[in-house]
Amino acid sequence: MLLKGKTIALFVEDEYEDNEYWYPYYRMLEEGARVETVAPEKKKYYSKNGAPAEATMTADEAKNCSLDALIIPGGYAPDKMRRSKAMVELVKKISEEGKPVASICHGPWMMASAGILKGKKATCFFSIKDDVINAGAHYLDAEVVQDGNLITSRVPSDLPAFCRTIIQALQ
Repeated sequence: MLLKGKTIALFVEDEYEDNEYWYPYYRMLEEGARVETVAPEKKKYYSKNGAPAEATMTADEAKNCSLDALIIPGGYAPDKMRRSKAMVELVKKISEEGKPVASICHGPWMMASAGILKGKKATCFFSIKDDVINAGAHYLDAEVVQDGNLITSRVPSDLPAFCRTIIQALQ
C-alpha cells in the first residue's frame, strides 16, 4: 500500500493500447492509489482490441481536483487525446505543479503538445522519436527514462519498469 491516499489520473481515449492502460491501472490500485480515468467526455472508450474503459471524469473536471500524478497510455489514443484542449492543458498543469507525468509508447505526443519536453530526456515508441526530438527532448532508447517529474517508456514489455518508476516517484 505504498500509494495509499494518492490520486492518479489515467488518461483514456478510443484506440488505447490495452496493456498500457490496464497494467498501470491495476498496479496503482494494488499499491492503494485511487485511479481516476480521465477523458474528454464521461463515456466508454474502446481499446484497439475492443476492450471498454469508462471515464470517471472529464479533463475539465480533473483540472479542479487534487491529483498526485498523471499516466498517459499509448496506442493510437494519444493522437485523439491531443485534439482535446482540456486534456493538453491538464498535462501542462500537472507538470508545472512538479507532479509525475508518465507516458508510454505514443503517450509522449501529449507531452509534446503540452510543450513540456524541451530540454528533457525522454523515450517513446520508435515511430514518434522524431516528434519527441522536434519537441526539444533528448531521445534515449531505454525501457524507462525519468527526467525530473517526467517518466517515459517505449513499449508494453517496459511496463514493469515504467510502473516501478511511477511508484518510486510518488513515495
